[in-house]
Amino acid sequence: MQFHLNGFRPGDPHVAPVATQAVPHTGALPAQVDVFIVGGGPAGLTLAAQLAAFPDIHTCVVEQKDGPMELGQADGIACRTMEMFEAFNFSERVLKEACWINEVTFWKPDEKQPENIVRHGRVQDTEDGLSEFPHVVLNQARVHDFYLDVMRHSPSRLEPHYSRRVLEVSVDRTADDYPVTVRLERTGEGHAGQVETVKARYVVGCDGARSNVRRSIGRQLVGDSANQAWGVMDVLAVTDFPDIRYKVAVQSANGGNLLVIPREGGYLFRLYVEMDKLGEEERVTNRNITIEQLIATAQRILHPYKLDVKEVPWWSVYEIGQRICDKYDDVPDGQVGRVDPRVFIAGDACHTHSPKAGQGMNFSMQDTFNLGWKLAAVLRGQCDPALLDTYSEERQPAAQQLIDFDREWAKMFSDKPKAGADGEGGGVDPKEFQRYFEQHGRFTAGMGTHYQPSIIRGEDTHQPLATGFVIGTRFHSAPVLRITDAKPMHLGHVHGADGRWRLYAFAGAKDLHDEQRGVRALCRFLSDSPDSPLTRFTRPGQDVDSVFDLRAIFQEGHRELSVDAMPALLFPRKGRYGLRDYEKVFSAQLKNGPDVFDLRGIDRGRGALVVVRPDQYVAHVLPLDAHQELARFFAGFMRPN
Repeated sequence: MQFHLNGFRPGDPHVAPVATQAVPHTGALPAQVDVFIVGGGPAGLTLAAQLAAFPDIHTCVVEQKDGPMELGQADGIACRTMEMFEAFNFSERVLKEACWINEVTFWKPDEKQPENIVRHGRVQDTEDGLSEFPHVVLNQARVHDFYLDVMRHSPSRLEPHYSRRVLEVSVDRTADDYPVTVRLERTGEGHAGQVETVKARYVVGCDGARSNVRRSIGRQLVGDSANQAWGVMDVLAVTDFPDIRYKVAVQSANGGNLLVIPREGGYLFRLYVEMDKLGEEERVTNRNITIEQLIATAQRILHPYKLDVKEVPWWSVYEIGQRICDKYDDVPDGQVGRVDPRVFIAGDACHTHSPKAGQGMNFSMQDTFNLGWKLAAVLRGQCDPALLDTYSEERQPAAQQLIDFDREWAKMFSDKPKAGADGEGGGVDPKEFQRYFEQHGRFTAGMGTHYQPSIIRGEDTHQPLATGFVIGTRFHSAPVLRITDAKPMHLGHVHGADGRWRLYAFAGAKDLHDEQRGVRALCRFLSDSPDSPLTRFTRPGQDVDSVFDLRAIFQEGHRELSVDAMPALLFPRKGRYGLRDYEKVFSAQLKNGPDVFDLRGIDRGRGALVVVRPDQYVAHVLPLDAHQELARFFAGFMRPN
């Protein structure tokens, strides 16, 4: 991270100076806000942490609980989510504290003694090179803690308001300013029953599957249930099951199926336990399943191994179901483009699914990481309100893909294992179950999202210039070497959650010395042309990289790349002292292994310009000399300064 730009400041550099625009946190809710976030879970806190970086945007967060979460329900953190945590600058805290999931083992009934289970397979959890981060497991409450730290250390000093329940959300489309009204009831001791009213420019409902925000805008979760009861429990137990510190899928002959998830700390683990089938109209609450029944079922499935449970910090029962909304905002059908969205829903408020794929918390956070920068860009006058239509357009189809995957995965998980070579009685082949897991590893790692062309996602015309940076998917980081201090680092780690676009210029073979082409010509266009996005969309008085962060990657070694010979735009002067930024130019050459050009299929002769959105998704791949095409792309949704 960079600091001391505007003067030396002692102390923790992660704690930003308080902005003059920051609104002090008090017990009462403000009368008017720019963004009102309902729900302090993973989706709500991801959005709040992102907006907290902009003190000129007045953000308010309310949560129905009486305080921060202490014991979470979700625990799996996908590789893609870890990449996002790096943007918020707390990935290292998660890596140090979490349990890493490295391999998955598969167990089935012993053919000679079907009442016993035996291991039949073992696979790597995620494929090599998929991400620089692993799949890890950590209590959801700790993820909340990290986000709350980001918020309270931000220039906004943002803190949630607890003990608030939303009663109603209404929108007055004739109002020019603050068109959304939110009525809330206080539930905390000493204030119970008090009703508060807040006016907002935008409201985001992250208030779970029983969302009052969703109900207020007339959206419904639609889907089905598999009529299958499952139990889940975090346990401290003594067991002789040998794979208890691996992720494990167990299929038993008659006891049902079970999933083992090792937890952080080396002792705790989670068990997902298949219980009885439910009747057509039956709900899981009708069964009155007890923790004793859950433990007994787990012991039966793990036979002949012993499970002596000493403590259960948390447990629950649920039924598998997949449900989704057809739209994630309040714009009526047929009026997109004529009416601007004012109310949004995210996370469980607009999609629910089984926990088997470990995507609930992860996918919810990706919802609001998609939305947050868009709200900031519109509220700060950088982009047209039409940008907000892309939230539902992008995230709803992505969630539908997740729902379809989860339905098949949950069905396989709840099926009995196929018995014998002829498979009499049906069921799922344990080997086929393992193959399905391996085939969909990218999806469970959070890499399945692929946005389609839109105003913020270009066409695939120039994709061959950088085949490994697939347009519409997340920017796949790779190692590089910073030329000013020879520091090896990951290129994607310069991409913070700060609302800026990244322009990664990968230099062609002759770009270093040719003034008329490649990176040098691009820098000249961006610096001097009236059509330049930097010129058109960066306001007077702002640092030159405050909207577009240009980085250059050359094929030559770092000792061949002279700072003095580089275009001035690659070492811009910033801040009140006009200090030079020395961290924007990289060499692709490494001491060992293939470089970024080989890893990501970049055309060595022509190079490429890779345009990356603030949420780390590739928006475009262009030739370095496609200056007007670059200008037209941003002119399609950004507002001139």
